[in-house]
Amino acid sequence: MKINFINTLKYSFLLIIAISLTSCQEEANYEAKVNFNKGWQFTKLAKTTDSDAAFSQPNFDATSWESVSLPHTTNIEPQVVNDQWQGIAWYRKSFNVLVNPSKKKVFLELEAAMNFSKIWINGTLVSEHHGGYLPVKVDITNYVEKGDANVIAVRLDNTDNDITGPKPLKRLDFNMYGGLYRNAWLHFSDKVYISDPVLANKVAGGGVFITYPKVSKAVSEVAIKTHVINEEKEAKEVKIVQSIFYDGTLVKEQLTVKSIGAENDVEVQQIFTLNDAKLWSPKDPNLYQLETKIFIDENEIDAEITNFGIRVFTFDKENQLEINGVKTFLRGVNRHQDYPFIGYALSDNAQYRDAKKIKDGGFDYIRLSHYPQSPAFLDACDELGIVVVDAIMGWQYYNDTDAFREYCYRSASELIRRDRNRPSVLAWEVSLNETKEMTVPFMTELNRITHAEYPGENVYSCGWMDDVYDIYFQARQHRILHPHPLKEGQPYSVSEYGDWEYHSKNAGLNQDNLPNSMRAELSSRQSRANGEERLLNMAFNLQESHNDNLHTVAFSDSYWVMYDYNRGYHPDIEYSGVMDIFRLPKFGYYFYQSQRDTDEAQILKLATFWNEKSPLDVKVFSNADEVQLFLNDKLIATQKPDENKNTDKLNHPPFTFKVSSFEAGTLKAVGFINGKKVSEDSITTAKEPTKLKIWIDESGKQPQAGVNDVVFCYIAAVDENGTINTDYSEEINVTLTGDLEIMNPDVIKAEAGIATALIRVGNSLNGTISAEAKDLKSNNYSF
Repeated sequence: MKINFINTLKYSFLLIIAISLTSCQEEANYEAKVNFNKGWQFTKLAKTTDSDAAFSQPNFDATSWESVSLPHTTNIEPQVVNDQWQGIAWYRKSFNVLVNPSKKKVFLELEAAMNFSKIWINGTLVSEHHGGYLPVKVDITNYVEKGDANVIAVRLDNTDNDITGPKPLKRLDFNMYGGLYRNAWLHFSDKVYISDPVLANKVAGGGVFITYPKVSKAVSEVAIKTHVINEEKEAKEVKIVQSIFYDGTLVKEQLTVKSIGAENDVEVQQIFTLNDAKLWSPKDPNLYQLETKIFIDENEIDAEITNFGIRVFTFDKENQLEINGVKTFLRGVNRHQDYPFIGYALSDNAQYRDAKKIKDGGFDYIRLSHYPQSPAFLDACDELGIVVVDAIMGWQYYNDTDAFREYCYRSASELIRRDRNRPSVLAWEVSLNETKEMTVPFMTELNRITHAEYPGENVYSCGWMDDVYDIYFQARQHRILHPHPLKEGQPYSVSEYGDWEYHSKNAGLNQDNLPNSMRAELSSRQSRANGEERLLNMAFNLQESHNDNLHTVAFSDSYWVMYDYNRGYHPDIEYSGVMDIFRLPKFGYYFYQSQRDTDEAQILKLATFWNEKSPLDVKVFSNADEVQLFLNDKLIATQKPDENKNTDKLNHPPFTFKVSSFEAGTLKAVGFINGKKVSEDSITTAKEPTKLKIWIDESGKQPQAGVNDVVFCYIAAVDENGTINTDYSEEINVTLTGDLEIMNPDVIKAEAGIATALIRVGNSLNGTISAEAKDLKSNNYSF
C-alpha cells in the first residue's frame, strides 16, 4: 500500500508538472496579434424587436445565420444605389483565448463598425460606441476565459443617428454602408505592456509617438515617446529597446531602463540623431521601421513595429508648401472609399489598388472626404508617397447638442492618435465639411484638440471655414471666385473643383447660366457610355479648372472626384470621377497623368476611339516636349506645346492635332524629349467584335486567397486586331470555377465595350473565369 501511495504521489506530481509545462508552453507561443476576421455568423433585421436581445447571450444558437468573414457588408447593393439598406445587423462568433486572463491582457479591436455598435463578451455588455469610421477598441481581459468557449456578439445600427450625423441618408449624397467592413483583431500581452493610444486616453501620449525635432538631409532627429503600463501588483524594472531599421538593416538602437511602480505607468522619451537620413517625400517615400521591445529579466514581454518617415511640412512667406525645404505644389484628388455592390467592405489589397491608381494617375495628394478611411489605404499612401489630409466625419450637418459636439471632439482626438505617426499626413481636417452652422467656439475647440494631441511646430488643422483653422480649405466650385483676402500667414487649398461649376447650370469658369439642354452635355459628370465628345469635354473642364487653380495662391488642389460613386438618394451614379465606379479610366485620367514630371514616367495617351464619330481635333495627353501624329503610317504633323499661351500654367498642356478627314485605320502618336523617342501610343479603328478578352485589375497587388480579397474582372468585346469596340453594350454571362464568387447582383452588361464583374476570392486561387455573349466567347482566364 505504501509503495502504491508513493507511486500515486509521483504520478500526480509529474502530471501537475506536465500540465504546468504545457500551459507555460502554450502561453509562451501565443501570437501577440491575431487576425479575428474568420468564423463569424451574421444576420440582419429591418428593425429591432424584443426577441433580438437573446442574440447577445452566449448560449444562443446562431447556426442558422449566414457564415461570413470580414471585411463584410450588411447588404449587397445594386450598381445604382438609391435606397441603401439600413437597419440592425448582428455578428457572433466563438473564439479561443490561448492565455490565462488572470496573468495576461486581452484586447479586442474592430477597425470599423458601422455606425452605432454594442459588443457583448460572454453575455456581458462591454462597449457602446458611436461612429462607423474609427476603431472600436476594448479591454476584454476581465470578460474572457482561457479556452475556446468564449463568445462575442456585436450589434450594429446604421440607421440615421443624431449624434454621429451626417444628415439623413435619403438626402446625404453619399452612402454609409453597414457592417464590420474592415479587419478585426485580438491583441494579447503581459500585464506590463505598451499601451494602445486610444485606450490609454492620454493627450499627446499613449502607445508609441514619433516626432521630428530636426529634419535635414545632413542631420535629422527622431524623438520617440513610449507609454508602458504596469498592471502587476508589484513594481517592475523594464528595459525598453528602440531599434530603427531601413530596408531590413539596423540603423541605430537605444536601451533605456525604467522602474514602474505597481499598477502604475511611465512615459519614456528617447531621441535618435541620424546622419544622412533618407527623407520621406512624394517622389522618394522612404520608410523606416521602428521596433519597440520591452524586457523584464531579459525576457521579451511586448513588442511593436511602427513604420515612419522623416519629413517636415512648412510654408514659406508666400504660404507655399515646402516638403523638407523643397517647394512643392500638390496636385490632388478627393476619394470616397466605396466599391460597387459591397459598399465599404474592401480587402486590404483592394485598398492598396485604389491608392496605386491614384498615384499612377499623376496625383501626389489625397483629401480623404469626408471621414476617416482604412489603415490599409493609409499604409499604401505612406508607401507610395501620397500626401494626405486626414478628416473626421462631417458633411452638411451640425447638431447643437453636447452629445454631438463631444462625439466630434472624441473623433478628432482618436483620429490623430490613430494616424499621428504616418509620414503621409499633412493636416487634420477637424471640420464638418460644407457645414455653415459650425460655431466659432466649436471650431476653436477642434483646433485646440489638434495642437494638444500633436504639440509642436509644423502641425496643421484645416477646415471649410477660415475663422480659426491653420489652413483654409475652400471648395472653389461653390463660389464664383477664389477666396476673399485670407488672414496673414494662412495657407489656402482648393479642396474641391472641376465638377459643380460645370454642372449647376454653369459654363465653366465664366459662370454664365446655361439652358438645361446643355447642362448634361458640358458637365464634368460623364459616364464612359456617354461617348467620346462628352468625355473630351470633361477632360477640358479638368484642364481649364486645374490651370485656373495654378494662377491662385493655393499650395494644392484636389479634384472632385477620383472614382464615380453612388449618391444614395439619386436615380443615377455621380459620374465626375476620372475613373468610373469599376476603376476604368476616362480621358480625364490621362490628362492628370500627363502632368507628371518626366523623371517619374514618360506619359503619352491618344484620347480618341478613332471611329466615324470621333472628333477630328485629336487630343494627345503627354509630358513629352514634342509629339508626332501618324495616320496609317503617314505623318500628320509634329507639334510642340504652344509657348504663346501665356495664360497656361499647366506642367504639360495637351497637344491638339487637326486631322482633315476621317480615315479608318491606325492613329499613332510618338513622344520625344530632347529629340529622343520616349513614348508611343496607337489606336486602330474597331471592327465588329470577334471574341471576348478577360483581364484582372491587379494594380500592384495580385489576387490573394484567404483574405476576402475582391478584384475587378474586365471583359471586353474586341475585334480581330484586339481593339475594343466601344459601341458594344450587350449582356455578358460570366462563368467561374473554383473558390471564386461574383458579387454583382445585377445583369453584367458592357459599357463602352467593357463589362465588369467584381469577384471575391475564397481560400484558393485554383479557379478559372470564362465569358460569353451571343456569338462571342472568351478563353479561360486562370489564376
